[in-house]
Amino acid sequence: MKFYNLLIKYRLWIGLLLAALGGYVNYTGSFWPAFPLYLVGLILIAGHIFFGPLRLIQEYMENGDVEGAEKILASVKFPNLLYKPIRSVYYTLKGNIAMMKEDFDGAESMMKKGLDLGMPMKEAEGASMLQMGMMYMQKNQLKQAESYIRGAIRKGLPDKENEAAAYLQMCSLMMNKREFRAAKDFFRKAKKLKPTTPQIVDQINQIEKYISRMPG
Repeated sequence: MKFYNLLIKYRLWIGLLLAALGGYVNYTGSFWPAFPLYLVGLILIAGHIFFGPLRLIQEYMENGDVEGAEKILASVKFPNLLYKPIRSVYYTLKGNIAMMKEDFDGAESMMKKGLDLGMPMKEAEGASMLQMGMMYMQKNQLKQAESYIRGAIRKGLPDKENEAAAYLQMCSLMMNKREFRAAKDFFRKAKKLKPTTPQIVDQINQIEKYISRMPG
């Protein structure tokens, strides 16, 4: 895995080196001995242009190294040349980082670009829509928040933790609209999933203190 990550990190320079070496072999000898060097060099260069180094970001994101992740994204000089599903992930990651830095306008712009391109999996699209909804809640734009979170639930979410978070956000939105029966229904759905993320468990415990006293 480390070798593969190193190859991704340096494949543009390796590809250019192999292409240059192929040119030298072609000049001093003939085309056919240079052909394998040209071919491998071209594959590596094309891989960098059309797929980018996005695989390298996972480790940085898991470690909370936002600066390292941003450096990887900044190394993509021509994002419009990325293969369409990869380009969608690129913009979504930029949106995630913008959200972590509380740049909500930047996050909105990037994540909309990712969603417009279409996500490679429905669950990934659902997760992205959930993030958009939560961002709109931060901005107190509740109508847009509800639209995105409902869309996320329809598309499907990657795990029970995300699903529970979506139901709890809907519960909060329904309480704000004084639609208490719907709020209780979303709360039951969230609790039934038995999430383990501390923030979600704490939110369930906080809501449970007063939701039973609501009418409906």
